[in-house]
Amino acid sequence: MQNIGLIAGNGRFPFLAAQGIRNAGNKVICVALKEEADKELEEFCDKFFVLSIGKFQKILDSFKNEGVHDVIMAGQVKHITIYSAISMDFRAIKVMGKLLNKKTDTMLKTFADEFEKDGMRLVPSNLYLKEFMAKKGLIAGKTLSETEQQDIDFGFKMAKSIAGLDIGQTVVVKDRSVLAVESVEGTDECIKRAYVLGGKGAMVCKVAKPNQDFRFDIPVIGTRTIETLKANKARAMAIEADSTLILDIEEVIKKAKDAGVTIIAI
Repeated sequence: MQNIGLIAGNGRFPFLAAQGIRNAGNKVICVALKEEADKELEEFCDKFFVLSIGKFQKILDSFKNEGVHDVIMAGQVKHITIYSAISMDFRAIKVMGKLLNKKTDTMLKTFADEFEKDGMRLVPSNLYLKEFMAKKGLIAGKTLSETEQQDIDFGFKMAKSIAGLDIGQTVVVKDRSVLAVESVEGTDECIKRAYVLGGKGAMVCKVAKPNQDFRFDIPVIGTRTIETLKANKARAMAIEADSTLILDIEEVIKKAKDAGVTIIAI
């Protein structure tokens, strides 16, 4: 039995990560980010600390004091939180001062180096959730028509190109035209913007970055994603097989079927 650290953002991902850690016979030592995490997560954890994202030294100390060596990051941390005027301790200020830019990967890799300095390591976010990774093929909904598949193929190629530039990982297309590209606003807002610009019937493509670092920023979809697709009248969503985590997969399949939305892994 080990004490596994969990840094929790928002959404369902931290709950499933905590359950996965416990199912493997380990204890969950959770730091719930004050700006993001759901406090109901506490009942799934053995130790629970609520700390601001800017209190980096306290986060490190909380784990070290509990004998944690491996740490998992799970759940969304909105970019607006990172860019907002949060109160940072000296350790956080020092780390931010090392940054060459504020790209997600740059920031997280820099913070990962700080964990290693304190005798801890960040491990892949899906380490205890391998069974939730998307398998190639049709996941939910009706088979796509030839024209719809052409849109998906086009959008998937565009999304991989954008992801390679570390701009975003989602592209929404219609009639082989790009309606919206994800940036710091996140997938849901990208889908909403595409509907405003192109109306119903769009295809959403969400991919992993080339050489995706699964310690953080792993592509994730869940029931909230399906609700957004339905509300914005999207026709289908393509995700990358073996690189995308599907939360609450049975509910995702049911909701997608009810909404008339196809989900496919490529």
